[in-house]
Amino acid sequence: MSASVRAAVGAVSDPELRRPLSDLDMVRDITVDAGVAHVAIALTIVGCPAAERISAEVTAAAAGVPGVREVALEVGVMTADERRALTARLRGSRVSRTIPFGPDSLTRVIAVTSGKGGVGKSTVTANLAVALARRGLAVGLVDADVHGFSIPGLLGLVDAAGRTARPTRIDDLIVPPIAYDVKTVSIGMFLREGDEGSAVAWRGPMLHRTVQQFLTDVYFGDLDVLLLDMPPGTGDVAISVGQLLPHAEVLVVTTPQSASSDVAVRSGLVARQTGQRVLGVIENMAPLVLPDGTVLDLFGRGGGEDVARALSSESETVPLLGSIPLSPALRACGDAGTPVVASAPADSAAVAISEIARVIADRPRGLAGRRLNVSVT
Repeated sequence: MSASVRAAVGAVSDPELRRPLSDLDMVRDITVDAGVAHVAIALTIVGCPAAERISAEVTAAAAGVPGVREVALEVGVMTADERRALTARLRGSRVSRTIPFGPDSLTRVIAVTSGKGGVGKSTVTANLAVALARRGLAVGLVDADVHGFSIPGLLGLVDAAGRTARPTRIDDLIVPPIAYDVKTVSIGMFLREGDEGSAVAWRGPMLHRTVQQFLTDVYFGDLDVLLLDMPPGTGDVAISVGQLLPHAEVLVVTTPQSASSDVAVRSGLVARQTGQRVLGVIENMAPLVLPDGTVLDLFGRGGGEDVARALSSESETVPLLGSIPLSPALRACGDAGTPVVASAPADSAAVAISEIARVIADRPRGLAGRRLNVSVT
């Protein structure tokens, strides 16, 4: 019976690392005596935020084994050597401080950018990440907009008191919080408690190191898609991402008005200069059809098509992937930290974003020129 209990407990998944406890060497001694299962597990760190959930699921798993009438759970903590072994196993063959999303990676890296602020780029990015996750993809999200970070709030990772969810640190490995099945990291998660509303006033070198650390020290695990919410414009972070991830694809977000679309073209051109490919254009705040059938084009119309046309060439056509209409629900859900694609999927903006996610998912990154980790025996 002890073997059955060990198998049941080992199958419980760590909610942060998304791996079975048996794979993480977190299961210790297990014995069964007169129907009482004595189960010992070791958490990664003291004060593990998932401790209660893991304890509850381990207890339930052990109790579900036929013949077990009671579970006596003992919860300990890994030793320093065990943690080092764990982080080495999670990193695999990757050397610490190397970026796991290089040209040979099967993870699709998509940087979402805009020419200027205020076009709803972060709202689009957050909802697009959730929409891709709802399609069954493993999704990670890096809030690279260091000066104007807003992703934690949009995904509900900020509580009523204004406290932002914190990553879990396992030695030098950072395990990101998960919201709506999206693994997320943002500079807002590293500010001291009480400083969440303060400004981050950093220059280029500090910004570069921050983006590099997000890409190297954060454990995302196996991802299908990694989204980066870029700061608006063509500044330091855009250049750093171009250097660190030259193979990334780029989504350009604009509004219909020319004041936005004209400068949005520049962000696509900078991406091309670093070797990145423009995946497409997304038009936000597009005309809205009112209940009486009239159309409200508050910001005009046609800007998205103009940007796509300007970024296209004889050798490459950049498509307009979709237009997201003005939507009170999109705004309200963003303020509440409940992405509209999850909380109000029938809303016109949610439908448009979900369709864009479908188009992106159906157009996977090509494998030409990349090394696949397979062997023939």
